[in-house]
Amino acid sequence: MPTAPASSLELRGVSRRFGGREVLSDISLTIPPGRITCLLGESGCGKSTLLRIVSGVDRPDNGTILMNGAPIVGPGHFVEPEQRRIGFMFQDYALFPHLSVAENLAFGLRHLSRPDQGRRLAEVVDRIGLGHLTGRYPHSLSGGEQQRVALARALAPQPAVLLMDEPFSNLDQGLRERVRRETLAILRKIGTSAIIVTHDPQEALAVGDLVVLMRAGRIEQAGTPFEIYDRPASPYAAEFMGPCNRLTGIWSQGRIETPIGTFPAALDLPDGALALACIRPQALSIGPDGHGISARVVAKTFMGESEQIDILVHPLAETLRMHSHVRIPMSIGEKVSLQLNGAQIHVFADDNRRIDTILPGPE
Repeated sequence: MPTAPASSLELRGVSRRFGGREVLSDISLTIPPGRITCLLGESGCGKSTLLRIVSGVDRPDNGTILMNGAPIVGPGHFVEPEQRRIGFMFQDYALFPHLSVAENLAFGLRHLSRPDQGRRLAEVVDRIGLGHLTGRYPHSLSGGEQQRVALARALAPQPAVLLMDEPFSNLDQGLRERVRRETLAILRKIGTSAIIVTHDPQEALAVGDLVVLMRAGRIEQAGTPFEIYDRPASPYAAEFMGPCNRLTGIWSQGRIETPIGTFPAALDLPDGALALACIRPQALSIGPDGHGISARVVAKTFMGESEQIDILVHPLAETLRMHSHVRIPMSIGEKVSLQLNGAQIHVFADDNRRIDTILPGPE
């Protein structure tokens, strides 16, 4: 299957309202060509609505969308979905049950002549490895096979941009990871620009070249997986991308003072102001009592690859959670010493504004 020219998308001030409720508010975003962009967020944040607007299934109330610099949506301008060269792969795959795999794949090629249809069909079947499935019907396929057929059908017309709404959510965990790897390999080999909607932060980090975290119809943060995990723009972003221990502290002379340590950061706060430290569970470790901050083990949960341990540190009202990939011999109720192992701490003003990211080193 020949590689389709990759296309960039630019969204400028896109907004959408339903019944007086603003579902999307002033979304501005550039989708890089030939890359995979993940729209990430909890249910109802607007990510699927944004996908429908890009595809042309829905229209924004305000804003402009450009493909390779040319408007496809804007004031007085609307390019019909079938003319956008944008493919859409649905969450439930939406395969036609009465059509064979070959007929499903050919459905989007009706604009081509019979010989061209045959050539394109052969190309996509060979590229995605569906030769043994072409005569079968959707009901006889496994979940992974249905997903591959749906992907092939979306790619057959050679879209410049492929939209995928929760494409792996219907698969079991083990199968999901394998199918995801296969799908990514195909998309990267072809070089198609893709936008994938997901609610799973781990999936977004594993899949996306660009991760766009959405919250209540707005973009909370956009960046590479490393940027959005290592340098979250807000407490919400920090906690959405992975569990955090939240500690409120006092800002004094260039440091946040917390019950488990005092840490420097480049903040613009007056002395005495409240600040917030978000500490990931893997940043904490424990050892025998007497070699750090006194604490007590209150719960342990074995998770296979790691162990989750809840510890109580005086005078904190809530426990701190840590993750360890080595076996911890301490028992529940045992006194231990809390230590910080050098992973990042994210520091914010207490008004939820991002302040800084620091490397911990209790002082």
